[in-house]
Amino acid sequence: MEKIEGWLESLLFGSRWLLAPFYLGLVGAVGVLLWYFGVEFVHLIHMLLHGEGSIVVGVLSLVDLVLVANLLMIIIFAGYENFVSKIHTGDHEDRPDWMGHVDFADLKMKLIGSIIAISGIELLKAFVNVNSFDDHQLAWKVGIHVTFVFSGLMFAVMDKLGEHKKHGAGS
Repeated sequence: MEKIEGWLESLLFGSRWLLAPFYLGLVGAVGVLLWYFGVEFVHLIHMLLHGEGSIVVGVLSLVDLVLVANLLMIIIFAGYENFVSKIHTGDHEDRPDWMGHVDFADLKMKLIGSIIAISGIELLKAFVNVNSFDDHQLAWKVGIHVTFVFSGLMFAVMDKLGEHKKHGAGS
């Protein structure tokens, strides 16, 4: 019976490598975002040269894409290191300080923080371009953003309460 248990545990532990293609797919998604960033940048230059559209909205679109790409990189690095394997970079000078130190709770908070930032940028774009939206659309955008902010606050409160219990408030 111990042999079967050992084999099963080895299989389960090895199955974490099934996640690796997902992270590679996210790397590809960053590449797609880079291409789309280039398209949006060229569009911004076109707007600047021809005086068409809102430059501010164009810049906010670029900021939005950067935030999404940053979010993907955090998910790729932290997810891979938490669920698949450590990333061995040696003492490379460019290794981000947070790599290897972001656990699942930290990843969750970074994720919700990034979503709130992206939602805020989308809301700011709507306010800058307010004539393009009716009151109903703006109300939905504000409502969704407030929901993300509230969710982020609740996640933070839950993590703080869980941390308090974990570090021995009653011990």
